[in-house]
Amino acid sequence: MAQLKSIELPERVAPERPDNRIAAPPTKSRWWVWLLVLVVIGAAVWYYRGHAKSQADASAGAGASNAQGGAQGGGGKGRGGPGGGGPPVVPVVVATAQRGDLPVYFTGLGTVTAFNTVTVHSRVDGQLISVAFKEGQFVKQGDVLAQIDPRPFQVILEQAEGQLAKDQAQRKDAEVNLERFKLLYGEGVIAKQQMDTQGSQVGQFNGAIQTDQATINSAKLQLSYSRVTAPISGRIGLRLVDAGNMVHASDPGGLLVITQLQPISVIFSLPQDQLPQVASKLHSGGQLLVDAFDRDNTDKIASGTLASIDNQIDVTTGTYKLKAIFKNDDNVLFPNQFVNVHLLVDTKRNLTIVATAAIQRGPQGTYVYVVDSTNTVKIHNVTIAQTTDNNTGVSAGLNPGDVVVTDGQDKLQEGSKVNPSAGGGRRSGGQGNSYNPTSGNPPNANSPNGNPPANSAPGNPNKQAPAQAPGQPPPKQRGNSR
Repeated sequence: MAQLKSIELPERVAPERPDNRIAAPPTKSRWWVWLLVLVVIGAAVWYYRGHAKSQADASAGAGASNAQGGAQGGGGKGRGGPGGGGPPVVPVVVATAQRGDLPVYFTGLGTVTAFNTVTVHSRVDGQLISVAFKEGQFVKQGDVLAQIDPRPFQVILEQAEGQLAKDQAQRKDAEVNLERFKLLYGEGVIAKQQMDTQGSQVGQFNGAIQTDQATINSAKLQLSYSRVTAPISGRIGLRLVDAGNMVHASDPGGLLVITQLQPISVIFSLPQDQLPQVASKLHSGGQLLVDAFDRDNTDKIASGTLASIDNQIDVTTGTYKLKAIFKNDDNVLFPNQFVNVHLLVDTKRNLTIVATAAIQRGPQGTYVYVVDSTNTVKIHNVTIAQTTDNNTGVSAGLNPGDVVVTDGQDKLQEGSKVNPSAGGGRRSGGQGNSYNPTSGNPPNANSPNGNPPANSAPGNPNKQAPAQAPGQPPPKQRGNSR
């Protein structure tokens, strides 16, 4: 029995322990294996990406060096050509200087003012029975505008006429009695005093008749005032009183307002430093022309002449006022309208005129870039005589016919090679043959500096232009350099 137990115990326990020892270790070792595999894969990806990026940077640097070397060589064949030794070609916009005259304008801010403004009031008191105008209507001097009830004034007139007839009859009776008294006095029947008294009575009736006549004239005048007429020709504004209301001569608002629009005036101000030049021109008998521009100072509205200068300077602003007259036949100017005034005071003659965009300023003063026949720029110092709008008149340093750069000067220096493109300024989608950041087109990825090649079409840096600027070779060296 003891021997059997010693044999059975190992047989029950032995099969369970070996199974447990074998199952646990494989589960733990498989977890760490997968984690190690993931770490190795991540390290490989990181190494591959870093290596690829370094190779790409090295390739880009080599391409830039090759492109720069190609742009400097080839006897001026253009950017990216074979060879070396020349500066890069810069695309620019150019314009030709011309000989001409340039006007000198003084500009100021002005307000359109009606030549005459009249507030029409009633001259008599009464009821407004009718209105004979429409709001905004143009009327002429003497046109009937409104009617006030005339019956009270007609009655006053009739009363005055009746009093006149009475006094005239009494004067006639007094004159007859005077003739009788003169006969009686001649016969010595009456005293001289009685005759003189009768003569003075005739004089009193003559004075009463004159008073009656004045009363009649006053009544007629009041009756005429019951018809309201236009004192000037002009445009009627909004109606201030409606028919049926009682109106009085003392009413502050009046019945309506008439503004004279033809002609019309503009009041504007200029700095006091410009007064001597304007006053001398005006006092010499010259007629100075004045142009009125819109609020944005872009479109000319009307043209007129300077009428007068104010007699004092405003000490608070240091300016003086001027008045200009405009015919305003087309009614484009309106009272209280804001305008920009251009006063023509002189004309600079025989100047070399260029676009204002061509003028550059630096430590050496004002200068321009001039393009010669070999498409090489040179710096010319210039003397500016007058600048008007977008044109600048040069009195020295530039000749008519010189080709100047108007756009793209930021990349130029003395002796730079350029690819000129005719034009007066910046164009939509690009300027000349260069990339315009405002056009929305991205830089050329094939160019080492991000800019499109010199032979790219405007607005599309990846497409070759169908035509090339004069004096430039066909743009084929970009592909050869690569």
